Amino acid sequence: MGIQVISRDGQPEYAVVPWAEYQALLAAAGQATPALEPTAHSAAASEAGHPAFTELAALREAKGLEANTLARAVGISPAYLAMIESGERDPDAAIKRSLAWELGVPGWREAS
Repeated sequence: MGIQVISRDGQPEYAVVPWAEYQALLAAAGQATPALEPTAHSAAASEAGHPAFTELAALREAKGLEANTLARAVGISPAYLAMIESGERDPDAAIKRSLAWELGVPGWREAS
């Protein structure tokens, strides 16, 4: 299995499992696979091979980063990061690149 374990303070906190393996585990447990309805934005991001920008808060939390820490590393205020995470603001390309860099994920680059 290709499981990634994410730890915080030296203790395992999350296990990330590839989707196909997750479905196999659900089938073995006799549970139905959850139906996911992608939004237009997340579908476009997935097709491009990038995480959806709407997943920013979840990605930050999975990395064990506090909002204040990520905001300061990117060079924005924690309040502005909260607006980005809530979908209230769409940051410019430079901030998107910086967020992707800090979170260690590909993408969120504007087409050139």
